[in-house]
Amino acid sequence: MGKSFLQSEEWADFQRRLGRNVWRISGVNIIEHRLPIGKAYLYSPRLILPQNSDEFIKEIKDIAKKENAVFLKLEFGSNIDGNLLKKIGFRKSNNIQPFKTIILDITKPEEELLNQMHPKMRYNIGLAQKKGIDIKKDKGNFEEFWELIQQTSERDGFKPYPRTYYEKILEIPGIELFTAEYPSTSLGTSEIIAANIVLFHKNTAIYLHGATSYEHRNLMAAPLLQWEQIKEAKKRGCTEYDFWGMDEIRWPGVTRFKRGFGGQEIAYPGAYDLIFQPFWYLIYKIAKKFL
Repeated sequence: MGKSFLQSEEWADFQRRLGRNVWRISGVNIIEHRLPIGKAYLYSPRLILPQNSDEFIKEIKDIAKKENAVFLKLEFGSNIDGNLLKKIGFRKSNNIQPFKTIILDITKPEEELLNQMHPKMRYNIGLAQKKGIDIKKDKGNFEEFWELIQQTSERDGFKPYPRTYYEKILEIPGIELFTAEYPSTSLGTSEIIAANIVLFHKNTAIYLHGATSYEHRNLMAAPLLQWEQIKEAKKRGCTEYDFWGMDEIRWPGVTRFKRGFGGQEIAYPGAYDLIFQPFWYLIYKIAKKFL
């Protein structure tokens, strides 16, 4: 695994389009998130700590002072010496990005990828194909995606991003919106029953966001959608397919689904906070429990 797309200039531009300040220090994205009463916190996801770590931290502290930042959160994408971070003043904290993921090696032939899946997953892919589910790439289907993501979030108990977030993420180079359509023979039309946002970044395809129709869950559109995305990634020369997030406790069903494709499970080193304003950091942590 190389440098994360979350540390790319494209992701920095996306964050700026959301109205956030972004600094690139030694090639690392530092993103500002505003808080009430003129406060903020600084955040960097899936970074690799620069060799000039002392100067790197010093520059961030200067920014934090100017921006009235309460703390800095770093989420590392590669192994890090936790004891070294604690000596600097960091403390272990909660992640914003998923702590674990599944990476699928897609350099293997399609037949081998199918064979390594759980038998039920292969069966469901074949079932969706028999049902006539049609997979397309079309960002023009955003309204259908937005409707599905709201349904999915309400059903599964998570808070979706604002509409503008999904609209702007589709502007990132290499992003595609995949949809699964079910033909309605009586009306002569088709209905979008599942939709996923996938980013093709260098040698990796990343499954970022997905939504499905509960009403049509028995048609097994979701497995076929993933399989067609994997095949598209192979066509584009990608070597890895990143399922992005898994958590047995928070998302048991989603985790079982992703494990059904096989692949290697990866755990990231986690997040560390450097606190600049201890009182307001405590207030922030208390407020997070109730929001």
